[in-house]
Amino acid sequence: MIEYTILLEGLEVTMGLGIHASERAAPQRVRLDVAMDCAYDRVPEDRIGEVVDYDFLRENIRKLVESRHFELQETLCDAVAALALANIGVRKVRVRSMKLDIYPDARVGCEIVRARA
Repeated sequence: MIEYTILLEGLEVTMGLGIHASERAAPQRVRLDVAMDCAYDRVPEDRIGEVVDYDFLRENIRKLVESRHFELQETLCDAVAALALANIGVRKVRVRSMKLDIYPDARVGCEIVRARA
């Protein structure tokens, strides 16, 4: 088995996220980082159809965050993980979210790891 980790780092989105009134009043900046562990039977040839294409994940994350308000970062991370695991080539995924503007001196976030059953 040939293993690769496909990375989507620093995807910044503006979205509805949070439980507080101030977070519900206006969208906020959130950074998402995703690492997808993929396995192939052989070394892929130099063609996109041979590997997991990260474009599908970026596009679907953007659609997801535009579709609704999320109360919790945990829920957001699980939804992003489910998008990644929908691709049969992804065996395990690590998702991290960071609220960028909640505190002037820190960022707050969540990180999860999910694997194909």
